[in-house]
Amino acid sequence: MDKSFSCSIENITAKERWDSIHSSYALADIVCDDWLEQFGDIINDCNTPIIDLGCGSGNNIKYLLERGKAVVACDFSPNAITNAVNNFPQLRGAMCFDLTEPLPFEDNFTALIIADLSLHYFPMNITQKVLEEIMRVLTPGGIVLLRVNSVKDVNHGAGQGEEIERHLYKSEDGRLKRFFDRDDINSIFAKWNILYAEENEMRRYVLPKMLWTIALKPNK
Repeated sequence: MDKSFSCSIENITAKERWDSIHSSYALADIVCDDWLEQFGDIINDCNTPIIDLGCGSGNNIKYLLERGKAVVACDFSPNAITNAVNNFPQLRGAMCFDLTEPLPFEDNFTALIIADLSLHYFPMNITQKVLEEIMRVLTPGGIVLLRVNSVKDVNHGAGQGEEIERHLYKSEDGRLKRFFDRDDINSIFAKWNILYAEENEMRRYVLPKMLWTIALKPNK
């Protein structure tokens, strides 16, 4: 796949916000918190390009490339993609797109998708459409490794703002963020085989973050 940039101009406010967050990342500033280490066998066995869906500052890209894997970096922020291309010239591809739109990949494209803190920003109907697209893009037997907010993540917005759906909160400036408990995981991923789901703490940010680490395989 050629490195490509296919950014739409929709949802400029959100795009500008994420661009501000990802304004600049030098390679030396990128730190891995090694959450993927427990899935080493799955990663090692993957012989297709791995999609990093919501690559952000490139933490997971760095981890995967250091282990010799082919990676396609994807993000909503043009700055995040620019940084990824500059920091990791060995990428198999780099794509900027809105996750709420159909994924720009053919059916059965990859055996492994990483979605690290990128699937908890949407209403339920959109979340399910995103999951359907992920399922379409996976090869038979493919796996998704992901992390999402926990309802215990009080340092990063849990229980704050207007609750417009169960555990989906709208902040004063209109941002949506979903938080998960065990029942949410079982219901939202009901069409998937949940291989692993554990709640844990991440300390990559200034304040500790509570999240769920999950591995899924389609029930198909």
